[in-house]
Amino acid sequence: MTSQFVPHRPHPALRGLVTGALGYRQEGLPPGTHRGLPSPALTLVVTLDGSLDVAAHPDRAQAPGRYDALLGGLHTTPALIRHPGRQTGLQLALSPLGARRLLGVPAGELAALDVDLADVLGGTELVDRVREAASWPARFAAAEDVLRRVAGHGTPPAEVAEAWRLTLAGGGRLRVAEIARRVGWSERHLTARFRAETGLGPKEAARVVRFDRARRALAARPRPDLAALAAAAGYADQAHLTREWRAFTGLSPLRWLAAEFGFVQDGGDRDAAGSAA
Repeated sequence: MTSQFVPHRPHPALRGLVTGALGYRQEGLPPGTHRGLPSPALTLVVTLDGSLDVAAHPDRAQAPGRYDALLGGLHTTPALIRHPGRQTGLQLALSPLGARRLLGVPAGELAALDVDLADVLGGTELVDRVREAASWPARFAAAEDVLRRVAGHGTPPAEVAEAWRLTLAGGGRLRVAEIARRVGWSERHLTARFRAETGLGPKEAARVVRFDRARRALAARPRPDLAALAAAAGYADQAHLTREWRAFTGLSPLRWLAAEFGFVQDGGDRDAAGSAA
């Protein structure tokens, strides 16, 4: 099996819009199904060796489909992606707070959806240029050049941006009531505006942030101590961790680790670009 993962630091002009970038190439894998897991970022994937075969979207009402380039919104259930034993592509993690500037719509309009990137950006220039590039640096540069040019104006309400910052900084541990108090809104108003902007309610976002941190920690430990992991991530106990893991992945933590280890988002620098592909 051949595996190559190339992390990339996003261009400074995209700071706050693109939070991570990764090139990946894997060959010689057994054909199978990969789980695209919830994360605190929208996921943009451009494939380099065929289409992305999505067997099930986070919103199970959305029909399966194949994509040369996919944009996935925030979600709380896994996408199921079939692969023939190889996968090569470029993956970017987009901040939900930057969706208005990069995509022209709030991330809330993409909640739980996977859409063709061309439908959002209004053309295939980004995909065409990435595929024409001959090296990973050139591919990242091509994608970033297009995103820098399409980035427009529009920012979320300052209160939503601060609530998102508090959720990330606290690792998903802050209660919604405390976040609402800090931003000066009622819980009900915060929940409605937060969901409209990001696609998740504050409680859902906290669960996703907590899970994402735990997932990264688990993938980095060949002999995990689940009780210690649960305590470090802010879960009540190991049983709470396992319930959340099943909700987000469909598997227990150790079964997920056995099934998914070695894919794009699982471990070390491979986590740089989020989780959906």
